[in-house]
Amino acid sequence: MKLKIFTFAFFIFLLSALSISASDLFDIPVDISLNGDYIKMNDAPFLYDGTTYAPIREVSDMFGAESVIWDEENEMAIIEFEEKTIEMPINKKHAYINGEKVTLPASIMLVNSRTYVPVRFISEHLDADVSWDAPFYTVQIEKNGCTIPEEKILHRKYDNDHVYWLAKIISCESQGESLDGMIAVGNVVLNRVESPLFPNTIYGVIFDDVGGVQFEPVINGTIFDEPTQKSYLAAKMALEGKNTAGGSLFFLNPDKAGNFWIMENRKFYTAIGNHHFYL
Repeated sequence: MKLKIFTFAFFIFLLSALSISASDLFDIPVDISLNGDYIKMNDAPFLYDGTTYAPIREVSDMFGAESVIWDEENEMAIIEFEEKTIEMPINKKHAYINGEKVTLPASIMLVNSRTYVPVRFISEHLDADVSWDAPFYTVQIEKNGCTIPEEKILHRKYDNDHVYWLAKIISCESQGESLDGMIAVGNVVLNRVESPLFPNTIYGVIFDDVGGVQFEPVINGTIFDEPTQKSYLAAKMALEGKNTAGGSLFFLNPDKAGNFWIMENRKFYTAIGNHHFYL
């Protein structure tokens, strides 16, 4: 068997291999944590058909694997870890653990000239415990004795509490709207956080009552309902920088509004679904 350490020949193979387009894969912001620390990856993980993928090299390094090599002849990636050899052929739904064939939940794939592998499969076979925190789109990995170097720890500018409360107001205010419309509602809240005219926290903006309660769900109590999963996604995307409302500080549904102060006093920015957004 002819083995090569990710050489130029492998690079040429990657370029010529059938790869999945990355255009739609990275819209959903997925995090991976190890023993409570978020991991900073050079190439982002993604969610595809219910499976979370991450670059094979970064997942292997995370657990301290001895090597990741490429078998050019058989077109498979091979991970050496302690007394385990994991062989994973490209575009096949099976792998080999110390020569024994096992079924994969999904095949490894090539994206942007990178080899991506199912995170759960690799993690569990490298002796880690894995869970999926669905609302926050996070793979949680636990493994004793495994630490992440400081330079590989991702220090996010927000936490899950921010996602939770932003998802709540999005869920209440934009039921039935498109994902772009839901993100726009989140943008308005985040724009207010940054504005000197409003409180400087998401929770504070939601429950702001200076000049009157700002959001109807606070009055009718629906703000305390559990957010939809789509609202969690919109909240996380907004917090990650996705913006569909520009610098808007206000929004309303003109067909349902009982007060038109916003329309009469603020500059119109855009309309998304049933909502109009104003600067």
